[in-house]
Amino acid sequence: MARSFPSLSDFLSHGFDTVIDVRSPAEFAEDHVPGAINLPVLDNEERARVGTIYKQQSPFLARKLGAALVFRNAAAHIEGPLAHHEGGWRPLVYCWRGGQRSGSFAWMLQQIGWRAEAVEGGYRSYRRLVTGALYEMPLPHRLIQLGGYTGTAKTALLPRLAARGVQMVDLEGLARHRGSLLGDMPGGQPSQKAFETGLAQALSRLDPARPVLVEAESSKIGQILLPPSLWEAMKQAPWIEVSAPLAARAAYLDAAYDDILSDGERLRDMLSPLRYHRGHALVDRWEELIASGARLELCRSLAADHYDPAYEKSMAAMTPDVLRRFETPTLDDSGLDRLADRIAEALQTIEI
Repeated sequence: MARSFPSLSDFLSHGFDTVIDVRSPAEFAEDHVPGAINLPVLDNEERARVGTIYKQQSPFLARKLGAALVFRNAAAHIEGPLAHHEGGWRPLVYCWRGGQRSGSFAWMLQQIGWRAEAVEGGYRSYRRLVTGALYEMPLPHRLIQLGGYTGTAKTALLPRLAARGVQMVDLEGLARHRGSLLGDMPGGQPSQKAFETGLAQALSRLDPARPVLVEAESSKIGQILLPPSLWEAMKQAPWIEVSAPLAARAAYLDAAYDDILSDGERLRDMLSPLRYHRGHALVDRWEELIASGARLELCRSLAADHYDPAYEKSMAAMTPDVLRRFETPTLDDSGLDRLADRIAEALQTIEI
């Protein structure tokens, strides 16, 4: 009998010892249930081969080949990564739609004596729960946006605030992107579905009765779109705003964007499209600063001549309700710790 989950919170608090995703590595890489391990009963090539036979030759032949491959691969998993489990082990198994792949593997585990169950509807049932939470229903959380000019170390403040008991979601961390023109990070971004899984999991851990801090973002972080329920909640959320001197912001940007600033050719390519927005003279000057290694001056100009005008334009269009503004003279570790203390204390008294 397959296990069904009426809500996303039920799925995420499933109570099983191990969650096993038996889909192909490519399917697993796009997205998977949090904490799942991938033990494919058909690898990428085998899945494609079985699918081709199903469409071009015969469903019967495809099922026969698929069964042989599934049980052969399942046997290797049982002899390998699963060999150490004792008799009381309770695994939860899923495939794409809760069909033959997960059903066959769960049956084999049950015959051994393990208390295995398959997910009714498979990954698709999990994905419907995530979509419902992030696309169809309003968020139950009360958000506060953390705003401020680029380079005010908002991302670095979030873990400090979390350590002080503030509920927060690091959207740029989940999206693996710094949320700006130069925001690309090593390793690239997750898929849209994987981002939404991470977001849903992060939100599930939070108390809806207490405010949740998120960094102010546009509706898109790199190539990741913020799902509608989150975006609607952010548009209605009040703000707190941080500010710092331009020199401190330039120093912070120089450190935070070291990977990009260290690659002059890549940096020039990333800045080149701004010729159409900021003019050739300014971009020519940036290229001169790159060539001379004047990173601090480059960061200062990028902030003052590109990021700040863009921020001011967006603020004028949004006119957010700014509850409190916080100024800091420095953005080094001690300065950020003091700033986090002040913000955490203020958030205890702010009512939204």
